Amino acid sequence: MNKNYRATSYVAKTLMVIFFILISITVIYPLVYVVSGALSPGNSIADIDVKPFAKGITFVHFKHLFTETNYGQWFLNTLKIAIWTSLVTMFITSLSAYIFSRFRFTIKKPMMMALMVLQVFPSFVGMIAIYVILHRIGGLDTLWGLVLVYVAGNIPYNVWMVKSYIDTIPKSLDEAARIDGAGHFRIWATIVMPVAKPIITFLGITTFTGPWMDFIFPKMVLRSIEKQTLALGLFSFVTDKKNEFTNFAAGSLIIAVPFVIFFIFSQKAMMMSMGAAAVKE
Repeated sequence: MNKNYRATSYVAKTLMVIFFILISITVIYPLVYVVSGALSPGNSIADIDVKPFAKGITFVHFKHLFTETNYGQWFLNTLKIAIWTSLVTMFITSLSAYIFSRFRFTIKKPMMMALMVLQVFPSFVGMIAIYVILHRIGGLDTLWGLVLVYVAGNIPYNVWMVKSYIDTIPKSLDEAARIDGAGHFRIWATIVMPVAKPIITFLGITTFTGPWMDFIFPKMVLRSIEKQTLALGLFSFVTDKKNEFTNFAAGSLIIAVPFVIFFIFSQKAMMMSMGAAAVKE
């Protein structure tokens, strides 16, 4: 009986190991294939061998991106959009969430329900209205117009999320600061925000990474070549008229490197802020 159990357990463990190895290969191979495409000679996807790095290694595609295309400008445009979207979203969302959490006013519930209803509908539903509004305020073909679109789309759900977190912060901290003469804005900035650092850090990460590879809204808002983002620029390599997959892979690989560095540092900041934000009544 004991031998049969050990044999069954050994077979089960072996099958599990094989299963996880297959999953790992399935996940890792596309990443290796992209790296191989970025470093392989040739331009089209047909020039890339199924075996990674079978045709040698070259860095000509990276040189092509920075010398013969506007990749640097695309990267800078996307970075500006991501930074401003993250900063403005964090400011408006955290301040709005603080107001909804700490204040009582007549239209509080209707406004919260309106934010929830706005979140239910996908952003694509209002694309025509967004286009018309941007056209009338001069926001088409501008980076700030695209930032405005992203910020408006980020607010509804994130206000609910941050408000739920601020609701867990004891109001006794606000009352103690108010006794010392602090106003509402100072309480928000110096008392509530440091304690809410974990959720604000998470909000900053998600709103920063969101605009990086979005294609739909940049395609609708931006027109000029010098205003293009990374998504638009990279897509131009793999259209019907072009088949520059290796350049596309090289550009994608460059994007991945800053993201890996960003997530390493942001994850550390997230864990540290979570450990420092424990508050007891």
